[in-house]
Amino acid sequence: MAIPAISLPTVTTTITATSSFNKLNKTPPKPFNTNLKSLTKSGKLNDALLLLESQKNSQPENKESYLNLLHACISQKSLEHGHRLYLHLLLNPNRSKFLNDPLILSKLITLFSVCDQLDEARRVFEHHALETEDQPESVWVAMAIGYSKKGFFREALLIYCQMLFKSIEPGNFAFSMAVKACSGLSDLRVGRGVHAQIIKADKEPDQVVYNAILGMYSECGCFEDVLKVFEEMPDRNVVSWNSLIAGFVKKGQIFEAFETFRRMQRDGVGYGWVTFTTILAVCSQVTYLYYGREVHSQIVKSTKVPDLVLVNSLLDMYAKCGAMEYCRRVFERMKYKDITSWNTVINGYAINGLMEEAMKLFDDMVGSGVRPDGVTFITLLSGCSHAGLANLGKELFENMSPEFGIRPSSEHYACLVDILGRAGKIKEALQVVEKMPVKPSGSIWGSLLNSCRLHGNVSLAELVAEQLFEMEPNNCGNYVILSNIYANAGLWEGVKKVREMMENKGIKKEAGCSWIQVRNRVHTFMAGGGFEFRNSDEYKEVWDELSDAIEKMGYKPDTRVVLHDVNEETKAEWICGHSERLATVFGLIHTGSGIPIRVTKNLRICADCHSWMKFVSEITRRKIIVRDTNRFHHFDKGICSCNDYW
Repeated sequence: MAIPAISLPTVTTTITATSSFNKLNKTPPKPFNTNLKSLTKSGKLNDALLLLESQKNSQPENKESYLNLLHACISQKSLEHGHRLYLHLLLNPNRSKFLNDPLILSKLITLFSVCDQLDEARRVFEHHALETEDQPESVWVAMAIGYSKKGFFREALLIYCQMLFKSIEPGNFAFSMAVKACSGLSDLRVGRGVHAQIIKADKEPDQVVYNAILGMYSECGCFEDVLKVFEEMPDRNVVSWNSLIAGFVKKGQIFEAFETFRRMQRDGVGYGWVTFTTILAVCSQVTYLYYGREVHSQIVKSTKVPDLVLVNSLLDMYAKCGAMEYCRRVFERMKYKDITSWNTVINGYAINGLMEEAMKLFDDMVGSGVRPDGVTFITLLSGCSHAGLANLGKELFENMSPEFGIRPSSEHYACLVDILGRAGKIKEALQVVEKMPVKPSGSIWGSLLNSCRLHGNVSLAELVAEQLFEMEPNNCGNYVILSNIYANAGLWEGVKKVREMMENKGIKKEAGCSWIQVRNRVHTFMAGGGFEFRNSDEYKEVWDELSDAIEKMGYKPDTRVVLHDVNEETKAEWICGHSERLATVFGLIHTGSGIPIRVTKNLRICADCHSWMKFVSEITRRKIIVRDTNRFHHFDKGICSCNDYW
């Protein structure tokens, strides 16, 4: 097999460099390998290689010297020095001794892999490893890891299978690699097969193998297996706990994820940044500001400097918990900011209805020399849509390409259609859909359908819904919006027809659910539920006082939001059981005066609850912050931050 071609330094360059090195080296000569080791450890790769090349094999190199040089090349990802060292090994009279050595061979393969030269790593592997009998596990795994780290998981598993075919017994090193490759492919069948091999093997799996198995089952969604393996582990480290938390999060068991985090604290398990990043992401998802601030305090107390990914997660948590003052404070204190940092804070302002601040920060970003990307404009356009800033939104969209070289994607077009549709410019929105250079996606048709809901355009809604039912036949939201459009127009036969379609396809409408965090506990309320709480004396007392007060101020239930063909009295009663109201009353009862009430809802807040919140915020003199699927609503003194446009 041909040896891979390598660029050779010219004779003149080598002689000149060697001469320069000899002139500089005026100190009394040290033993060759000692001098070589000293240069390598101090990071002077060029000088070390010049010394090696200058000897012309007159000095006996040892294995340790080559390993130190290879390690330095890997650490610095220096392909140039790696090539020179490989060339020296090839020209060495004792090359078979060194190039057949498993440690040197593994390092060579790793060197070319980390330098993005997988083809060259493979040639080294095939020429020196496959042609030599009885190469140990480490050489095979080095090649497999090279593939795996670049995302070629299938090729990594093929190397593992070849190794088994050669009757080379896998150890923990090979097992962990194979399991991680199965994780990358989300291949449960092969993953279970490797797990079975591990169980049958004579060796006890180490912590790395156990953690890899946890990660594989978590990635494949087999949470029962994650729990079983976790409980069977003789020892657990931070990685093990992180895998368990990630498994809970993936399964949607948020409370269990937090309880696991608490258990880590009680058991004195050390934290890693990954732990905090995972928990902060959950806090962002379900607006747990109390837990988020607790994690922030843990980060501050740590002696380590948090990495950028963690700090960006902290920004995202505060933004998605509606605490922009904290978000901005963290942002201002950051020594280094990347595009994600800027986008996160801009998005925070946008979803909290603070578009003026979002645009100011965008200008600051551009002024600082940070170039916006596609995500930046999706954030700004979405903010314009929910704030009713149609002219600003159109201007931003039109300037994306000429000013910043960003070609509009399907998501950008969806935002533009939403901006125009919400502003009542449905004809113009349709023209955008017809003329756009990309095929309209489900999100674009969805924006148009929502515009039809806002403006009661039944005929267009039916045409748009047909497109959506074909593209997204199992998307419950599309059916619900069309049903709502029919109900608002009093077309109950249409409502019935949509419900029958949903039943025939086995599609169920998601129930309204809201939750509120009071101190360190999270309380969840379902629409029409919470009977124990609603029957309590404390609830009845507060509810009656609120109802009397807001009625005197002019509040009247908007029963149009009840999309069922029932009498007005029943509609008014149903409205009272909406989940966001139950959570808000719970917050009023169980939090101190002046403390903001933070409620999260899994669906869009209805128009009547929106009106009710405004009255309640004025009566109680309490800030009420509601996060729904679209945005934040900050109710304060009878006014909402969305200006009743959402």
